[in-house]
Amino acid sequence: MNKIYIPQGYKPALDAYDTQRAIAYIKETFQEEFSKALNLKRVSAPLFVTENSGLNDNLNGYERPVAFDIPAVNADAQVVHSLAKWKRLALKRYNFTVGNGLYTDMNAIRRDEELDNVHSIYVDQWDWEKVITRENRNMEYLKLIVRAIVRAICDTNDRLHVRFPQLRTELQREVSFITSQELEDLYPDLPSGSQRETAYVKDHKTACVMQIGRKLRSGKPHDGRAPDYDDWDLNCDIFFWDGVLGRALEVSSMGIRVDAASLDRQLTEAGCDERRTLPFHQMLLHDELPLTIGGGIGQSRLAMLMMGCAHIGEVQSSIWDEDTLHACERAGIPLL
Repeated sequence: MNKIYIPQGYKPALDAYDTQRAIAYIKETFQEEFSKALNLKRVSAPLFVTENSGLNDNLNGYERPVAFDIPAVNADAQVVHSLAKWKRLALKRYNFTVGNGLYTDMNAIRRDEELDNVHSIYVDQWDWEKVITRENRNMEYLKLIVRAIVRAICDTNDRLHVRFPQLRTELQREVSFITSQELEDLYPDLPSGSQRETAYVKDHKTACVMQIGRKLRSGKPHDGRAPDYDDWDLNCDIFFWDGVLGRALEVSSMGIRVDAASLDRQLTEAGCDERRTLPFHQMLLHDELPLTIGGGIGQSRLAMLMMGCAHIGEVQSSIWDEDTLHACERAGIPLL
């Protein structure tokens, strides 16, 4: 069953016209701040990839991609879940060098997503990837990039306030870092990763939870993570406190990508050894792709956070169940 939460006394800060203006301003401004901070160039990206390429993001392994056949090329295609793998191959094909990277608009359909205030079957994000050296494959470099992304977000928010002074979202620039195991140890009575995230971010406002994917001492992973793009020892999620919804809001999933050794280890640990024969994985296992760091940053989530929205449907057009539509209509929450 889909979930909907209605904040008491909620009223949108902007009307329909200014909402569209603010969304456009956020996207234009953040791209400028973000690409400058990480030295990224914009590239074009696919909406779908062939099924046998191994390039689609498998997410947690149970989500079904939207698939269709293409008679003209005698192949089956899948709408992307994300571009986590495609970007790394693109860096090689486009001859990007160390210290340079790319970003692109990623549009995905996740048909099995459970819908709530911050989840939609339509996903729009900035996918990015940057070439690094082997010496950069460490926690300190990961934290350096996280801080740069948070600065770009906060700078965008500050500029938004000048353009739309009726918006009041305040974002903390200082990032608190914690591993998923430290988080479980800190809140042993909270059973889920999302509950622990909210408890921690409520106190720290801006946080980065690291090392996601491997089973914790409790026997359960903090959250799902595919074994073939992030190194589980060198990845993270970035959160801000959402005062309107009273919860931690994840705005980015990112990490230093697997090399041959960590891919080999994680495929076995996840029970996904059959992926070793796919073209993308063969290139990784034979060290034929650059070492990289990368991730995705939610476009709609950033917009709803900065604009103080109660529902992601206020900043993106999607499809919602009847209960959500009726609840939002009664509460005066305008869904696009």
